Amino acid sequence: MDDLDRALDAVGPRLRTLRRQRETTLADLSAATGISVSTLSRLESGTRRPTLELLLPLAKAHGVTLDELVDAPPTGDPRVHLRPVTRHGMTMLPLTRRAGGIQAYKIIMPGGGNQREPDLKTHEGYEWVYVLNGRLRVVLGEHDLVLSPGEAAEFDTRVPHWFGAAGVEPVEFLSLFGRQGERAHLRARPRTESSPDREPQDSGGE
Repeated sequence: MDDLDRALDAVGPRLRTLRRQRETTLADLSAATGISVSTLSRLESGTRRPTLELLLPLAKAHGVTLDELVDAPPTGDPRVHLRPVTRHGMTMLPLTRRAGGIQAYKIIMPGGGNQREPDLKTHEGYEWVYVLNGRLRVVLGEHDLVLSPGEAAEFDTRVPHWFGAAGVEPVEFLSLFGRQGERAHLRARPRTESSPDREPQDSGGE
């Protein structure tokens, strides 16, 4: 087996890992790329040989470069070519390039002037967030937090949770996510019922 065959054989598992990291179904990916569910399934299992016309829309949908999909050898260029992904008005900029382990993202959410009620979700993993600009509202189980620039929070994502801008201005923050439960070490206190808009104070590292 030559290097090309090995690279192409690795595409299937890499596609499956990317899709699962983004919690995307085959049906969702099919709608985004125009590639049939059966073809996507065969690509991931390795029974369908990947072609350029299939890989290009998949790379775009996953927000990665074509080189990342085929694990091309490094060229010596130290720059990281980031590809933002925009969904429902939210922009996610992947900051890590490897599959598995802790994943880092820069996230920009639009202002919440016409925001709907929080729709809490749960999934496996552990998440750490750090606010860069704006104010981030985090609903976590029974807690309702508002984080300001420089504040951070961490939590088990099996607890029902939701993010959104706390006001009419957009919010920009960093997110570190570990599917296997990797943890950071900063927490923020929930706001009190008597002052719902008061920002929590950082309780410091563990």
